[in-house]
Amino acid sequence: MLFRPNPSSGIPIYLQLIQQVRHGVEVGLLSPGDQLPGIRRAAEDLVINPNTVAKAYRELEHLGLVELRHGAGAFISAAASESARTDRLRAAAALVDDMVRELHAQGVEADEIRRLFDAALAQKGFAHGR
Repeated sequence: MLFRPNPSSGIPIYLQLIQQVRHGVEVGLLSPGDQLPGIRRAAEDLVINPNTVAKAYRELEHLGLVELRHGAGAFISAAASESARTDRLRAAAALVDDMVRELHAQGVEADEIRRLFDAALAQKGFAHGR
């Protein structure tokens, strides 16, 4: 089963479900068009109130990660993978920013930093501009 909430974590179950779907999208476990378990089935499997699952699904829809189709269920939206990519790029940008700031503090010039990044990319087999 996709969901594994921990009732003793102190985090509301519906938030745990949201986090687990987000994580599934981020790591590629869930792709656009994948169907989530039905509300009743998920509630029965997890032994929780169906309203908790419904609340999580509504919030996931509000976040743009899920499309709710009346009578058909909940599906991962096409926008979800783009949202995950945007989140990864934001995190990557923060790492690069920290690294550039640290290198600059150590006296490394901008053109040297650029060459270091290019060399690291080349060493890992990434083509220029890819």
